[in-house]
Amino acid sequence: MRIRIPKGWEMREQDATPETVFLNRRQLLAAAGLSALPAWAQSAKRNEAFTLDRPITEEWAATGYNNFYELNPLAKEGLAALASEFQISPWTVELTGQCNKPQKLDLDDILKKFPFEERLYRFRCVERWAMAVPWTGFPLSLLLKLADPKPSAKYVRFVTVNRPNQMPGMKQAPYPWPYFEGLRMDEAMNPLTLVTTGMYGKPLPKQNGAPIRLVVPWKYGYKSIKSIVKIEFTSSEPPTLWNKLNAQEYGFYSNIDPKKPHPRWSQAIEQLIPTMQRKPTLLYNGYEQYVASMYKGNEH
Repeated sequence: MRIRIPKGWEMREQDATPETVFLNRRQLLAAAGLSALPAWAQSAKRNEAFTLDRPITEEWAATGYNNFYELNPLAKEGLAALASEFQISPWTVELTGQCNKPQKLDLDDILKKFPFEERLYRFRCVERWAMAVPWTGFPLSLLLKLADPKPSAKYVRFVTVNRPNQMPGMKQAPYPWPYFEGLRMDEAMNPLTLVTTGMYGKPLPKQNGAPIRLVVPWKYGYKSIKSIVKIEFTSSEPPTLWNKLNAQEYGFYSNIDPKKPHPRWSQAIEQLIPTMQRKPTLLYNGYEQYVASMYKGNEH
């Protein structure tokens, strides 16, 4: 009987990774808190057109201080631990409503279709805290064009995933879940509006809206909806969660305006995390040149 002695570089068949484990690698990454963002997207080239008037916020601060009410409506810290059961793979995004090509896209398909870049954006919460973040993504307009919106589509409605068994805050707060937001069509198509899948050259952490979210930098942070599963084209202005809960405090547009105070505090000053250094609030968060033409001075 011939006995074959394997060469040193050869692997025994029983040592090979089983096919089922290899095919489920996305689930393994998700369990570890990572999304399927490929290496080429994580190292996306920075778009030098977007500069900052402040240092980039330290990563630990930007990923450790955040509002995500589905995880905890009462705290901004410690959300990563609360997101441990939140499954972000597999993931699909539905394009529907007033469009000619409604479709459902797997996140992997989205990651392969579009050119990723890194942008440095100022980010401003309605509660006055602010940060400066390197986001990885692509313009929302590219995704919306896939669905071929009809002329009747004047607005875009966004919906967050609805998983109360994985997101403990949903059982704590009696809000009309799932979270929903909206933009006017020209706002959604504006080059600044970013579909985001990463930050700091890494996949989005769960507590920051993994695996896919919006960043709308000239609006207060709650307009930048997290963990998106549905995008719907509508002919009329869609309701938004915070506006529905308290229209006096949270308007549909929610553009950043230092001269328009929140009913309970001034918006003239912002505080940079983590030091809470105070800085004057900029009109449209400093993006006036990109967005002012969409408004007539009264839609803030």
